[in-house]
Amino acid sequence: MRDSLPADLEPSTTDHRRVLAWWLLAVAAMVAVMVSLGGVTRLTGSGLSMAQWNPHHILPPLTHQDWEHSFALYRQTPEYRLVNADMDLTGYQGIFWLEYIHRLWGRLIGLAFAAPLAFFAWRRMIPAGWGWPLVGLLALGGAQGGLGWLMVASGLVDRPEVSHFRLAAHLLVALLILSALILGACTLLRVRLHRHRLGFHVALAISALALCTMVWGALVAGLDAGRIHNTFPLMSGSLWPAEARAPLINAVESPAAVQYVHRVLALTTWAGLTLLALWSWRSKGPPALVLAGIWAWVQAGLGVTTLLHGAPVTLAAMHQGGAVMLLSLLCWGLASLRR
Repeated sequence: MRDSLPADLEPSTTDHRRVLAWWLLAVAAMVAVMVSLGGVTRLTGSGLSMAQWNPHHILPPLTHQDWEHSFALYRQTPEYRLVNADMDLTGYQGIFWLEYIHRLWGRLIGLAFAAPLAFFAWRRMIPAGWGWPLVGLLALGGAQGGLGWLMVASGLVDRPEVSHFRLAAHLLVALLILSALILGACTLLRVRLHRHRLGFHVALAISALALCTMVWGALVAGLDAGRIHNTFPLMSGSLWPAEARAPLINAVESPAAVQYVHRVLALTTWAGLTLLALWSWRSKGPPALVLAGIWAWVQAGLGVTTLLHGAPVTLAAMHQGGAVMLLSLLCWGLASLRR
């Protein structure tokens, strides 16, 4: 019986694929936590607390002298001079730890990916054609760390906030890495296939729209645009904010216009995901797309609630976590529609 199986379905090869798939899913879970940590770091104002990037340093300040040195570096930043000039060492320690955990978690992700990858390569467990893509994903993760520092550095020069463009780019790369990990794992596990060429392309287009909505959400966060026009569905009684009359010009610069574009993208994505879920349910397509449509309603509710309450930390963090969940479901659905 074993001799009659195709080479890629030999029991040992199948076991290897399953191990690799669960490894990728574990790393994907770590990336999802990383995205959530990054959102909380941003929302709590902790992201600029570490004024140096030392990727070879793992330990936090251990002595009082170390803490004083770290605090002295922070006191040279615009955030301290313009926002936290009355902060003492105890207050600084309060914002330091979240950023430290965020950076440490990123390094742990790199280790959790690189070490098993080297082991699997040594044991020849990596299927043909997967080696270089996995190495490329590792390189992209390293580049993401560098991009994160470039984002932080933009807030250490002349203003107490990071570039919202770099923030959006940082989130986009994280979401692309997460998507690649989930799609790779689903492919290795050979999730149940529902071959439908048109359905795949429609789902892909709506997924791209959802990703665009998430990136615009990062622009909203970077500009603190969630703390203005805290009404829905109108923006302070108007369909279009009065202070942003040129949408194509201000769509990435004006906080009001950025929020408006995010609203439009979010509502369009919500409608598209709802219709996609109905199609998948009626045609007995991937359950993941049905779940994505259901989750779109939850995510929309979180978004509106976050807006109405002026983007408090807890609700905003839940909204960002909901976006990660939605993207994960869409990746599962895409992998189910096409091998």
